[in-house]
Amino acid sequence: MPKEEPTYPFCPDETKYEKLAKIGQGTFGEVFKARDKKGKIVVAMKKVLMENEKEGFPITALREIKILQVLKNDNIVNLLEICRAKATPHNRYRSTVYLVFEFCEHDLAGLLSNPQVRFNLAEIKKVMQQLLNGLYYIHSNKILHRDMKAANILITKTGKLKLADFGLARAFSDKLNRYTNRVVTLWYRPPELLLGERNYGPAIDLWGAGCIMAEMWTRSPIMQGNTEQHQLTLISQLCGSITADIWAGVDKLDLFNKMELPKGQKRKVKERLHGYVKDQYALDLLDKLLTLDPSRRVNSDDALNHDFFWVEPLPQDLNHMLSRHNKSMFEYLAPPRRRGPIQQQQGAPGAGPSGGPGGQGGPGGVRPAGHNPDQHFERIF
Repeated sequence: MPKEEPTYPFCPDETKYEKLAKIGQGTFGEVFKARDKKGKIVVAMKKVLMENEKEGFPITALREIKILQVLKNDNIVNLLEICRAKATPHNRYRSTVYLVFEFCEHDLAGLLSNPQVRFNLAEIKKVMQQLLNGLYYIHSNKILHRDMKAANILITKTGKLKLADFGLARAFSDKLNRYTNRVVTLWYRPPELLLGERNYGPAIDLWGAGCIMAEMWTRSPIMQGNTEQHQLTLISQLCGSITADIWAGVDKLDLFNKMELPKGQKRKVKERLHGYVKDQYALDLLDKLLTLDPSRRVNSDDALNHDFFWVEPLPQDLNHMLSRHNKSMFEYLAPPRRRGPIQQQQGAPGAGPSGGPGGQGGPGGVRPAGHNPDQHFERIF
């Protein structure tokens, strides 16, 4: 990890910024597009809720600031400064802290929600190359993201991809550890976390990268479980039954005997996604990213060296394609996306069309009842 840790300018008054629009909402608070009144620089302001200052600064925000101090890379969102709003009667005498980031015009979930935005194969390669570059960088610096999903992938108007939202990120070591397994948004959560693994590593982020890669074609999250049990069932139906024969030691995980794991399921990653993903190299990389056994799942370095990125068409900048879209696109501002293709093929209740071969799906449809895709289940630190 780099030794030098930059310090961030602390602005005592957030009124130096003019809020232009709300662009995000989550368990942490809100995100606004804002403009520096003097410099006219456009930024993103992430509001950190300070519900009870007696308990100190929120651990998620502290961790995010600390981690972003050491992560400086073209594919990581840049934290510019930290601002504080004064306690007033208007905010119930509570201080509010804002993390001020560089502004990115889109997030990937927002782009995929818009049927007018169409990625060709070379552009999909560019997205995935940048995403994996970002993961390679953070993993090389011993950091796990722990919340990979399309909404946390920001893209600038010139096509630069930035990994964002490090509120669940943490440092890791190669020693035996006991991290919480209650991380990663459910639809992107890997099987080892769902089965109770607490000694995990970078492979959890690569599973999320695989889910996001498939989503580039399907235009919707591919496995939309309502519960941890349902998510494991969907994973088994796509990736095959979870057994000790294909994943050594899985039967030792805490929840292996407490969950109902479908038996007799064959692995169907390539078969199920072939209708959307026509490229054989893409299907092969997806198969390697969505490997059940985390010890055999491809890492970011090997993924970047996969033939997918080195055969024609080569990765192509997104600048030209994005230049046709003048409006920012964020998941928060978009209609709900349709159910994923995996549920459709299983005849799930409420499943509707989500694009066909070529993956030109669009917004609309229904989400699983009572499920919020942005929900992070209980966080234990």
